Amino acid sequence: MTPLETIIRGMIRADGPMPLDRYMALCLGHPEHGYYMTRDPFGAGGDFTTAPEISQVFGELIGVWVAQVWQALGSPRHFALVELGPGRGTLMADVLRVLSRVKDAAKAAEVHFVETSPVLREAQGIRVPQSTWHHTIASLPARPSIIIANEFFDALPIRQFERKNGTVFERVIGLTGDMLERGLVPSPVPVPLRGEGVFEDHAIRAAAARQLGDHLARSGGAALIFDYGHARSALGDTLQAMIAHKYCRVTERPGEADITSHVDFEALARAFPEGGARIAGLMAQGDFLNAMGLEARTEVLSRSVEGEARTQLVAASERLAHPAQMGHLFKVMAVTSAGLQPPYPFGAT
Repeated sequence: MTPLETIIRGMIRADGPMPLDRYMALCLGHPEHGYYMTRDPFGAGGDFTTAPEISQVFGELIGVWVAQVWQALGSPRHFALVELGPGRGTLMADVLRVLSRVKDAAKAAEVHFVETSPVLREAQGIRVPQSTWHHTIASLPARPSIIIANEFFDALPIRQFERKNGTVFERVIGLTGDMLERGLVPSPVPVPLRGEGVFEDHAIRAAAARQLGDHLARSGGAALIFDYGHARSALGDTLQAMIAHKYCRVTERPGEADITSHVDFEALARAFPEGGARIAGLMAQGDFLNAMGLEARTEVLSRSVEGEARTQLVAASERLAHPAQMGHLFKVMAVTSAGLQPPYPFGAT
């Protein structure tokens, strides 16, 4: 039993079954025993691998996008280059390497990380030492901003409701004997979608999107959101947990397993404008990367390596963009302030 499981069991005994958003928030963010508070979860030795760790090309192509948006903003002398949930800082380091080749861009960029994990802050500080850290979006500076969020929204807590035989229940975490188990309790909350099945409430994610939308509306700029999920709202249970690159029960080893769910991009597309920003477009990750020059950049890099290294480089690019791998499940959403034209490739005709 993990230390956090002991705490959660005590809370359930005292207060009754726990909604999933509360459980998820504790598992990921408990100040002492939360998953992200205690470890670097990335890479072969961790629990999962994200796109920036798969290939440097991912961050480099985002760097090209950032440079284009900066120029579209009028090349301001200072702008906030923000990353939400920046992992080890790998993506930002790759972005800055590209910006260093664009006149005045790197000098204008002021890097801001929204990160709560002390372990990951330390790793980010090694790769991008000139950064400023924030615990929340609310403290970001009021200046033109270009915001990157790669696999940020999927880790924000959700609630789940299930309609069965016309009756709505909420999915909760309770105790069966001495074991943590998922269960159902009657709920007065209406399910906005028709049909029987599980509805995932993304209210916390929508609140973050509204806050970002408000920041962009007031300060000007654009955001690029990468995550796995669906383009249209639909019923379905997408909550999942992972340890050492293998799926496990959501109730298994609380605080030691990653817990996420698919992002509802249609819900995000409603939330950003409620904050005052505009949706510039949504596309599959593979389409975005290919439009930004994935094949050409991979070819250039492959000329400097050979053998197994070249094979791995090509395989990494395919993993990022192929529809059967990350290319289709992962989506990319661009969001802008009013008056800014949809940035390429979202505005391409």
